[in-house]
Amino acid sequence: MLFGRKNRKPISIPVKAVAEWKYTTCNYCSTGCAIEIGLDDTGRLITSRGHAGADVNRGKLCIKGLLEHELFESPGRGKVPLMREKAHMPFAPTSWDMAMDKTAAKIKEIQDKYGRDSFAVVSTGQLLTEEFYSLGKLVRGQIGTNNYDGNTTLCMASAVSGYKRSFGSDGPPGAYEDFEHTHCLMAFGSNLPEQHPIIYWRLKEALEKRKFPLIVVDPRVTMLAQFADIHLPLTPGTDTVLINAMMHVILKEGLEDKDYIAAHTNGIEELRALVADYDPKTAQHVCGISEDLIRTVARLYAKAPAAMSIWTMGINQSTHGSDGVVNINNLNLITGNIGKPGGTSLSITGQCNAMGTREWSSCSGLPGYRLLEKEKDRKKIADYWGIDESFFPPKRGLSQTDIFPAIETGEIKGLWLIATNPMTSMPNQPRIRKAMENLEFLVVQDVYEDVETNKYSHVYFPAAVWAEKEGCHTNTERRVNLTRNALKPYADSKPDFWIIKEMAKRFQDRNQIHFPETPEGAFNEMRELSVGEGRTLDISGMTYDRIEAARGIQWPYSEAQAKADEEKVGEARPFDLQERQDFIGNRRLYTDGKFQWPDGRALLIPVRFVNNNECPDAEYPFWLNSGRVVEHFHTRTRTGKIGNCNKFSPTPYMEMNPDAAEALGVEHQSYVRVVSRRGDAVVMVQLTQRVGRDMLFIPFHFHDCVNRLTLGLLDPYSRQPAFKQNAARIEKIDQKEAARLNLERRTF
Repeated sequence: MLFGRKNRKPISIPVKAVAEWKYTTCNYCSTGCAIEIGLDDTGRLITSRGHAGADVNRGKLCIKGLLEHELFESPGRGKVPLMREKAHMPFAPTSWDMAMDKTAAKIKEIQDKYGRDSFAVVSTGQLLTEEFYSLGKLVRGQIGTNNYDGNTTLCMASAVSGYKRSFGSDGPPGAYEDFEHTHCLMAFGSNLPEQHPIIYWRLKEALEKRKFPLIVVDPRVTMLAQFADIHLPLTPGTDTVLINAMMHVILKEGLEDKDYIAAHTNGIEELRALVADYDPKTAQHVCGISEDLIRTVARLYAKAPAAMSIWTMGINQSTHGSDGVVNINNLNLITGNIGKPGGTSLSITGQCNAMGTREWSSCSGLPGYRLLEKEKDRKKIADYWGIDESFFPPKRGLSQTDIFPAIETGEIKGLWLIATNPMTSMPNQPRIRKAMENLEFLVVQDVYEDVETNKYSHVYFPAAVWAEKEGCHTNTERRVNLTRNALKPYADSKPDFWIIKEMAKRFQDRNQIHFPETPEGAFNEMRELSVGEGRTLDISGMTYDRIEAARGIQWPYSEAQAKADEEKVGEARPFDLQERQDFIGNRRLYTDGKFQWPDGRALLIPVRFVNNNECPDAEYPFWLNSGRVVEHFHTRTRTGKIGNCNKFSPTPYMEMNPDAAEALGVEHQSYVRVVSRRGDAVVMVQLTQRVGRDMLFIPFHFHDCVNRLTLGLLDPYSRQPAFKQNAARIEKIDQKEAARLNLERRTF
């Protein structure tokens, strides 16, 4: 009997008559879960389930994946292209030809008047890889602007920069399988249960089979920190101090892997000299972790037969995020924990295909991890595309975070935004809003017509979503997986691949470049471009059918590997897609100890801590932190439309310590005004011990909220903003007016 009721209502699961299951890959976070989506006998998508045969998720899905099929009929979707002369005027429906003709004409007009780089393009981490490749071909090979980037600068740029600085190339060297082999795991600013629930499930499963220490470094008592053996609640932004102090202990006590250091690294003496200044007795007063605990953690990590580090935005979104990644790499290099089972530096990527944009979009370089700064790389791609290499710039242009200030100064007059929503995602929103108002021309390409940034656009392209398209993703562990087209695009929306291909026809007067008719054709071009001696990013052995048969393949995976696998399995083409084939690829990079520098050695780079964070003071006494919650994704453009996701967090809220709240007379579930030097935001208070007395936490998903407050100072290497080190104060507010604002901002 429950609460006096005699008749318990039985649990019932509604029957969904699925006529056909389609294979796809989740389009939310970077975990890369394989999904089967069910269509009924009318062709309507009615359900989602995790693919039991896929190694990544093994049948599991989080709440977002389980409800992902509801995206196709969610409200606010774009139905037809829209145009208007001024951003304050109403939109008028138009044809695709007219919208594209106007866009191409305006791009050329702006470039003719102000120069080629006066028009900018900002993409995303949520397109399919073939779309990234085609967009890069259009922007680099035809439009010709050098101011082209992706919103992945907001989340993964520091990981990219840190990998390049240490190892000579981007690419996470480890795999989820490393959880099953490690003897010590250290998580820096990573809250897996809420950010990447299925990766957390893989970790939890490994811990249940074989216990090993879990150490979590995070200022907040996150869900992962609650499950940890050791939680290090360090002072925000001082990760490099903690790691330097750990290396001080390791090197002073002779716990380093001397043989690995001698054979595979450069720079040990310089590193040794720097960390000598970071004795734990001194470091504890900067990073807030006691001397004894620093020594304990350092010894645990160094003495483990295999130890691994993971991190997410707690490291990346900092003024020294790239240094933080370099220092994690340093820690793993000096302990010999790179390229072996259970030993790795594994960045946990943010968006579903942030790896795809890093590999193939040409944002920061050219396809396949090639660099604009290298003449041989420019020539290789120019020859393959059939254009003059002089059309390429000799170095990378502005990143996303520099593009918006360049709009302020008048250097950039026009902008094309693709599947990104800077009016919610960028820091220091008052500044971004003013920049958007200065644009002469803005085109927004998005699944949803009501996306906030569309308020400022002159042309709107309605894009298809997820399984209305076809193509690949690359996940956190370099696993390429496939999304099959399951149904037609909604109304008159179009796949991004189609939009890019059709736009390219309007720039053939600049360079006549061939664009394949299908995503699979673009994938075959990528396969050809991935081949080369000494290259890690080799996907030449992959095909769509082979990827689906394996439920995802990790690169590098060469043609030679594919032939060997085929002989081993004895499977003739076409593959039986109902049976999983054991085409694995390479689990790890650098297993031979050879890195992507000319001498094959990794660099140990000394990192000196410089405190350029915005710290609390008498006027703004709280640290302000932001992050993700499990039921939402990024700016809620999608999850805000899914009722069973949105109901858990329908409104902006803030975690606050009860003792701090009592001192200010703030009550649980009341509204307050949070103020920083940039602006203010109205939020509902949630009292919790997860944050300290001097700290506040606000999820970043809500429009007109935390990014009205954030500072967004940039990392000098990656140009990634510091979302997590800001100072704020709390003010009381009229509760009725706050409730009115809250209701207004909840409305889609």
